Amino acid sequence: MPAPRIAIPERLQPLLYALSFVVAYVALDRASYLYPLHGLNITPWNPSLALGLVYWLRVGRKAALPWFAAILIGEGLVRGLPATLPMTLALSAVLTIGYGSIAEALRRHALGLALHDRQGLLVWLGIVLVGTLLTSAVYVSLLWLSAQIPADDWWVALVRFWIGDWVGIVVTMPFFSLLFAEGDRLRALLRRWETPGYVALAVVVLWVAFGLGGGGEFQYFYLLFLPLVWAAARQGVPGAAVAAFALQAGIMVTVHWQNVVAVTVFELQLLAAVLAFVGLFIGVVVDETQRVSEELRGSLRLAAAGEMAGALAHELNQPLTALSIYANACGQLLDRGETGERLRETIRRLVQESRRAGDVVQRLRDFFRTGATRLERVGTAELLNSAAERFAARTRELGVDFQVDPSPAPELLVDRLQLELVLRNLIANAFDAVAELPAGQRRVRLAAEADATRRVCISVEDSGPGPSRESAAQLFEAFRSTKASGLGLGLAISRAIVEAHGGSLRAELTDHGSFKIVLPCAGDSDDVI
Repeated sequence: MPAPRIAIPERLQPLLYALSFVVAYVALDRASYLYPLHGLNITPWNPSLALGLVYWLRVGRKAALPWFAAILIGEGLVRGLPATLPMTLALSAVLTIGYGSIAEALRRHALGLALHDRQGLLVWLGIVLVGTLLTSAVYVSLLWLSAQIPADDWWVALVRFWIGDWVGIVVTMPFFSLLFAEGDRLRALLRRWETPGYVALAVVVLWVAFGLGGGGEFQYFYLLFLPLVWAAARQGVPGAAVAAFALQAGIMVTVHWQNVVAVTVFELQLLAAVLAFVGLFIGVVVDETQRVSEELRGSLRLAAAGEMAGALAHELNQPLTALSIYANACGQLLDRGETGERLRETIRRLVQESRRAGDVVQRLRDFFRTGATRLERVGTAELLNSAAERFAARTRELGVDFQVDPSPAPELLVDRLQLELVLRNLIANAFDAVAELPAGQRRVRLAAEADATRRVCISVEDSGPGPSRESAAQLFEAFRSTKASGLGLGLAISRAIVEAHGGSLRAELTDHGSFKIVLPCAGDSDDVI
C-alpha cells in the first residue's frame, strides 16, 4: 500500500521551495568548487548560477532574497568567508543583482525556460555572455579594490571568473530548465532506450579521451561530440541538454579523479562550452524542423479539406438537386391523392439519391483520411465525358475550343469519383492556362488511348505555353502554385490519387501544356471492390 502523501499548506509552499533552492544551490557550489583562484569564488565551472537563473525565471523577483542567502551561505560554508563580512555582503549583492538582471533580460526576450529556434538560441547566448562579463567585471573589481587578489591578477581573475560562470550557465541551464519546467517530458526522455545509449557512449568516449589520451594532452577529446550529436539529432534540445550535462559532469569527475592541472581544466571547460553550444544548435534545428513538419501536415490536412469541400460541392449538386425534385414530386402526388405505384417509385428514387449523396461523402472522406479507394469498372469514354460535362458553361464563356476525342480505350478499374476529381482539376488548369490567350487560340484537348502493355494513357493538352524545365520539377510539390490565389495542392492530391490506383501522373516538356495519366486496364478477372 503506497504511503500517503503529506499535504503542504499552500502558504508554506514558496518557503519550502526557497529552502530547497538554497540547499541545492550550496550543494552545487560545493561540488563545483575545484581549482579556485586565490581561494575565491573563481572556478572553471559554476553550475549553481544556472540553477539560480531557472529559479528566478520560475518565481520572478521573489527569488532575489533566497539567491542572496544561498550565495552568502556558500561563501561561509564552502569558502570560509575569505573576505570581510561587509565585503562578502557586497559581493553577494553584486552577484544577485547581476544575475537577476540576466534573468529579467531573458524573460523580456521570452527566453525563459525553453529554446525554440536558432535566433532565440543566439539571443540567449548573447545575453548570457554579455551579462556574465559585466557582472564579472564588477565582482572582480571589488575583489581587486579590497586587495583580495593581486593587482597583476585582475585580468586573469576576470577571464577565469567570466568563463567559469558562462560555461556553467550554457552547459547546465538547459538541463535545469528541462528538469523544472518540463519534468514529464524529461521522464519520458529518460525512459527511451536511446537516452541510456548515448549516456553509455558518453562514458566510453570520456574514458577514451581521458584514459587513453590523458598522457597526450587529450588528443581524443573530439570523440565527445559523438554522443552529443546523437542525442541532439534524435531528441532535439532536450536530448542535447541531457547529453551536455552528462558530459560536463563526467569531465568534472574525471578532472577531480585524475588531479588534472588547473590550466588544462580551463581549456577543457572552454571545449565543453563549445560542445554544449553545438549540441544545442543541432537540437534547435531538429526541433524547428519537426515543428515545421507538423505545421505543414496540419496545413496540408486543412487544404485537403478545402479540396474535399470543393469536390463534395460538385458531386453533391446532382443528387441534392434530384432529391429536391423527387421530394416536390412526392408532395404533388400526395396533394392529388396518389398513393399507388407512382408514389412508391418516386420515394424509391428519393431514397436512392439520398444513398448516393451519402456514398459521395463517405468515399471522398475515406480517401482524404486514409487513401482508401472503392473500385468499379468504368468505360474510359464515359469517364472522360463525365469529367468534361462540368466545363460546358466555361467553354462558352471563354470561347475555348474544347475537344474530347472519341475513346476506343478499354474499361478501367478505378474509383470513378476520385478519377473524375483528378480529370476536372487538370482540365481546370488547362482552361486557366489558355484564358489569357487571344480569341481563336484557346484550345483544350482531352483524349485517351491504350498501348500494347494494356495500359490507358489519358492526356489533357492545351495551347498555353506549358511549364518550363525548372518549374516542371516542382509542379507536384505541395504548396507550389503559379496562381496568385492557388494553394498549390491540386496537382499534389491528383498525383496521390492516381498513384493509389497503380498509375502515374506527369507533365510533358513540350511547347504547350500537356499532362498525362497512365492507368492499368481492367482485366477480365478483376473484382470490383
